[in-house]
Amino acid sequence: MNILFFLTPKAACAYLRADDTVRQALERMEAAGYAALPIVDRDGSYCGTLTEGDLLWAIKNLCMTDLRDMENHGIMEISHRRDNTPVYVNTNMEDLMSKAVEQNFVPVVDDRNLFIGIITRKAIMQYCMERVIAGESRTA
Repeated sequence: MNILFFLTPKAACAYLRADDTVRQALERMEAAGYAALPIVDRDGSYCGTLTEGDLLWAIKNLCMTDLRDMENHGIMEISHRRDNTPVYVNTNMEDLMSKAVEQNFVPVVDDRNLFIGIITRKAIMQYCMERVIAGESRTA
């Protein structure tokens, strides 16, 4: 099976730009309702993942007490606890699933390392659940 079957394309993803400020990141995360978002630079390359925890530690460590303070710090200034490791479009299902076990979403890049979207753990689990249910109905 081709992993692109599970892809949420970049146009449908919430993501951050590498030059976003901490305030922009907070606002985008709040609007999207996600606890982690991929970071993409101006040329479209995947740069890493920013989590709510990363932002909380940055606010504490940089003593940002006001939203105006957060406009003076870029998200690439702060440390990321763990970046979600991307896969290439030609990655096999086994490698995708091993990444999805460790990450809520798996960033997908093309052969030029440009970010093209994400595959969520939820999408994989829904597919597997549908296959199990379909298999059970055939045996019943």
